Order: sequence, then C-alpha cells, then structure tokens
Amino acid sequence: MQIRKATRDHLPQGEGRRDFLRRVAVGVGVAGLGMGLADAGCGRALGQEAGVGLGVEERPEFRGRRVMLIRFGGGVRRRETIDPAHTHAPFVCRELAARGTLFPRMVIDLMEGLNTSHGEGTLNILTGRYDRYRDVEDGFLKARYEPKVPTLFEYLRKAARVGAHETLIINGEDRPDEEFYSFSNHAGYGIDYRANVLSLYRFKRWLLERRLVEGGISEAERRSRTEALAKWEQADPRLRGVSRQSPELEAFWERWEGTYGGSGLVNPRGDRLLTALARRAWKELRPRLLMVNYNDCDYVHWGYMSHYTTGIAVMDEGVRELVAMVEADPESRDNTVVVIVPDCGRDSNPLASVPCQHHFNSVSAHEIFALIQGPGIGRGTVVDKVVRQVDIAPTVGAVMGFRAEHAEGRVLEEALV
Repeated sequence: MQIRKATRDHLPQGEGRRDFLRRVAVGVGVAGLGMGLADAGCGRALGQEAGVGLGVEERPEFRGRRVMLIRFGGGVRRRETIDPAHTHAPFVCRELAARGTLFPRMVIDLMEGLNTSHGEGTLNILTGRYDRYRDVEDGFLKARYEPKVPTLFEYLRKAARVGAHETLIINGEDRPDEEFYSFSNHAGYGIDYRANVLSLYRFKRWLLERRLVEGGISEAERRSRTEALAKWEQADPRLRGVSRQSPELEAFWERWEGTYGGSGLVNPRGDRLLTALARRAWKELRPRLLMVNYNDCDYVHWGYMSHYTTGIAVMDEGVRELVAMVEADPESRDNTVVVIVPDCGRDSNPLASVPCQHHFNSVSAHEIFALIQGPGIGRGTVVDKVVRQVDIAPTVGAVMGFRAEHAEGRVLEEALV
C-alpha cells in the first residue's frame, strides 16, 4: 500500500390493507436527491440549483453518486480496527483503506454534556452537528432522540424527486429507539422528508399488521395483536396514524418472508442480519442513500472482550460483502461511494472490570476514524490531521451534490479528487 499523506489545511377484518395501515400503523419514509457535484457544486445553496421548496413533481431527478454510509458500531477503538498490528478488521484496515482515503485522527469533540454513545454519535454523523439529547418523553433508559436540524435523508428528499423507498436505514433488531433517527423536527424539513427503516422489528410489525388485516383469527388473538400493535405505535409518538410501509417495502417484506419465513429463526441474526438486509435492499430497492447501523461489538457490555473483537470481525466481513456487491453491479461500481465511520470510540482503561466502555467521556471514547472509498475519492491516501465526526454530513452532501446547510462541520476536501 503506497501512502500519500495529505497536508492541506482545508479543512379490522373486512377492511382493506392500505386503509387499515393508515388507520392503525405508523410511519413510512425516504427518498434521495438530485444534482451531481459537478452540476450543483458542493458549496452552493439548494434553493435554485436543486429544487428546495418545490413540489414533488417539480424536483429534478437524482443524478449524483449513490452513498452507502456504514456506522462501524457500536463503538470501536482505533487499535482493534485501523491499527495493522492489532486489527480485527483486516479487510477494512489492509484492503479497503488502500483503495480509499483514511482519516485516522477523526474525533468527537469534547463538549460539556455531550455523550459518547450510539444514538448521539449516529445523529452527529447524520446531521453534522453536536447536540445534547434527551428522550422525547423522558423515558427511563430510552434513547428516542429528535434532532433539531435536518438529517442527510431530509436534505436529499427535499432536493429531488426520488421514490420513498430509495433512502434507507438498516437497523439492528433490538434497537427500536434508533428508528427515531429518520427525521428531525426542523420546520423546513421533518416528517415529509423522513427516511424508511428496514429491521427485524419492522418485519415483525409488518407480519402483525398483515395478520390482523387478513383476519381468520379468534377474538382473543385479534385483541392481543391489536394491543401489541398499539404498544409498538407508542414507540414513536411523532408517527401515530401514518403508514410505515410504502408499497415497495411491503413487497420487499413479502419476498423476505418467502425466503426466510415468519418465525425469525431462519434468517441471520445480529449484524449478519443487517448485512443480509442491506444486500437485498441494495439489489431490490436501489436506494440512493443507504445507512447500515452495525452494533454487535456493543455486546462487550456483558464483560467479555471477545464479544467486542468478534463484533468487529463480523462487521469487517459485512463490509467486505457489501463492497464486493457494489463492485460486481454495473449500475453501482462507478457511481457509489462507501463511507465508514464509528458512532463513538471506547475506553482504554486496562483496570476497568468491564472492558471497552464508552459512557465515561474518556479521551479514547472520543477517538474514532473515517474511511471513504469510491469514484472521485483519493486512493491510498492517509490524511494525518485531526478532523471531526460532524464533518461526515457535509462531505456526504458534497459527494451527492447538495449542501448540508445546517451542519457545523466542513467538507473533507482532502478525500475529493
């Protein structure tokens, strides 16, 4: 691997399914954006160039590069990921880094009240701003955070005419709070520009809704399933009464059930499930922006270091599969940029009874990295300078052709060629 250091300072029964879903279920989401970088320019506002404020039919078609944004989480240290002597991610560290631009000194800023954790880190990445978050209903141990500024998905959907299934978040099966991160409460953006979510939680919900619509169940079972659905609806009070599934996603889940059944025992689990969902969604739904929220290494909270390192290895293999899929697809290989960034780092205290925590605001919990690879991105480049996690959102915007105008970070121009 030939390294070139960048030193620039730039920094109910009988009722139709759709009617039922509109009445009982919650949420839909997404879409992607238009204008390529050459057309829009990475520094221009979107009011004239990309159709902000226009109706759906008036927005331009998307002509920019697609992005696969991979959250290398939940929480990893540089040592076990990008340090060649200690890595448990050989593909990312030794192969993909040689084909892209690595930022080994990315940090999460040290700010009073700013937590180094999964929800906060994910929103730092998606919005390009740091903030102090609390659960929307002050729920105990809940992390349903609502960003105050737009997410990348909202910028995309407001800028161009793209289908509601073409911007996606792939979430873990046991992290329903993270389904909350698909849109902000910003007055100019918000729910109309939200992202769609694919997860085992969403699949189970789809099965429950379908069973209720089809009928043929006892009154007791119908009542039980209706109560369960109402409970799930409470998880995101912002989306009550809004259908969560577009027709494309309903068809996606039908095909998924055809492959794996409805038990949840045949399909992959953990982060391998996320890889399987991402691969299938990429081929069947053709998203413009896809975010994969890996999180298996967070099982280190059980106290075993092997849970952490195994989680990293599983993510690394997932990244290898996803990159190989992109490169084998004629429609993707010359038009897709892969962005890899952790949600947070982890503690390096060797005396801690539970290793590799991330809640104590230690320096190493703020130390992360980023790797960007694809067309228009430098190859074999290591940017040996401090950059910030909030720089990811404006950089993704520059790659795809819009400006993340409410982000506080900067475009990582060192990666662009």
